[in-house]
Amino acid sequence: MATIELENIVKRFGSATVVHGLDLAIADGEFVALVGPSGCGKSTTLRMIAGLEDVSAGTLRIGGVVVNHHEPKRRNVAMVFQNYAIYPHLTVRENIAFGLYTSGLPKEKKAARVDEAARILGLEDLLGRRPAALSGGQRQRVAIGRAMVRNPSAFLFDEPLSNLDAQLRNQMRIEIKRLHQRIGATTVYVTHDQVEAMTMADRIVVMRDGRILQIGTPSDLYDAPADVFTARFIGTPAMNLLPASRGPDGLAVEGAVAPIRAPAPAAGVARLLVGVRPQDLVCVPAGAAVDPGALVIAGTVTAVEPLGPETHVHLDTAGGPVIALAADRAAPDVGAPATALARPRALHLFDAATERALGRAPESASEHP
Repeated sequence: MATIELENIVKRFGSATVVHGLDLAIADGEFVALVGPSGCGKSTTLRMIAGLEDVSAGTLRIGGVVVNHHEPKRRNVAMVFQNYAIYPHLTVRENIAFGLYTSGLPKEKKAARVDEAARILGLEDLLGRRPAALSGGQRQRVAIGRAMVRNPSAFLFDEPLSNLDAQLRNQMRIEIKRLHQRIGATTVYVTHDQVEAMTMADRIVVMRDGRILQIGTPSDLYDAPADVFTARFIGTPAMNLLPASRGPDGLAVEGAVAPIRAPAPAAGVARLLVGVRPQDLVCVPAGAAVDPGALVIAGTVTAVEPLGPETHVHLDTAGGPVIALAADRAAPDVGAPATALARPRALHLFDAATERALGRAPESASEHP
């Protein structure tokens, strides 16, 4: 296996710069996911690591060796694409073995590697079939097997589950994670699906407009997003954001029934955004006891989404639309007034102008100096 290091990596297409000075160090055996919206530069970054795109500026190292000008075959990395790219006229065994076409290995060793990959991926009973007789998930496993037999230093995945239906995506997500746990290969995984990144990766790299916004574990990004974009991109449903301003009695949040206590914003911060995740905002019956300092939001129910283990309630408030949870899945009626509350410690504060995080609100008034 190998480390992967990106030092001030830049990619230009003509006069357009699409990746702006990325710095990223991936440890040996680590699973790192690059996430972000379409056009953020994540796939271009992956292709530069693979050698399919030239690096315009900066230094790229794999296993401590500078590989900026190495051809893909000299980098010893294996890439699994969004489309399976397997040959319809070849059997599963022949497709997997194709990864060893130029290896120069004896036939017996090639067969042994194919058998081992098939065993790990659960394809042993399918080796004689052709792709037309396989499901989408089985085809993707064949593509992974073709990469595995090369014993690469690193695996590069470019949105490999995008073409699968929801059930197969969930199944393959677990299979790829188990595969990484078994073989411990350095893995870089590109996806626009934050759920894939959260459930699979050791660390997540959030990208936007060719730049890295934040790097951290799934828990880091969920609990302490560095900016508004990361806060809304990580987590499902997205974090609620409400405009707020400092008043004489605390922080006046649009849509809240009363000001809340919160740390004084940094000097020069005039406008704020208060963020609260739907999982931390719960609808309560009228007249229910409220913790001192809690954020209490009043609004009108516009939609209800029963999801089995929980029910989401959409509210139209003075600060904009928000999503809350129904207490005990007992949702109010659509069109009815409703009140939702969140504990102070669940609140995230952002500078509305720069969209940078200012920290979390304290749990109670006693936490204030």
